[in-house]
Amino acid sequence: MRFLPRAHVLAFTLMAFATSLSAAAGAPEAALPTHPATSPLIGSWSLDTSRLPMPPDQRPKSVTFTFGDAGGGKWVTRVDIVYAPGVEVHSVSTATPDGTYAAIENSPEADHVALERPAPNVLVMALQKDGVLMSTRIYTVLPDGRNLVETVVYPGANRTPVMRANYFARVR
Repeated sequence: MRFLPRAHVLAFTLMAFATSLSAAAGAPEAALPTHPATSPLIGSWSLDTSRLPMPPDQRPKSVTFTFGDAGGGKWVTRVDIVYAPGVEVHSVSTATPDGTYAAIENSPEADHVALERPAPNVLVMALQKDGVLMSTRIYTVLPDGRNLVETVVYPGANRTPVMRANYFARVR
């Protein structure tokens, strides 16, 4: 299996991260905890599917992300999706937020993930499938602690980067 050179992953990541910073503007960084167990990212987040840029009948019925402390400095990420026809997918990965790749179980989008935490309220995720970078995602918890913005960058038509934002609300 081949992986993208780290420089390519970082280039996509930095481009996407720069756009996500505006979502967190005004967040008092010193007030945010740095340990995974006390990070504002830890918890379950539900996607506002009504804001997805697709026809309502094609939108997933639900998407829930859960970020957790797996111990030993590692993060566990669970993604539960119920697609429009009712098919369910439950993916999980455990990774160290240091940019190294880890396997993802049961994801239709990716087989490996790399994480970085440039700020306590920000998680950068690079998703690969068969050694090809599929997308970079930046999760930013807003200052209210109840809302999260996912900035997604992925290759669109003619490999032109596409960027979109998804909006989540804290479930717990």
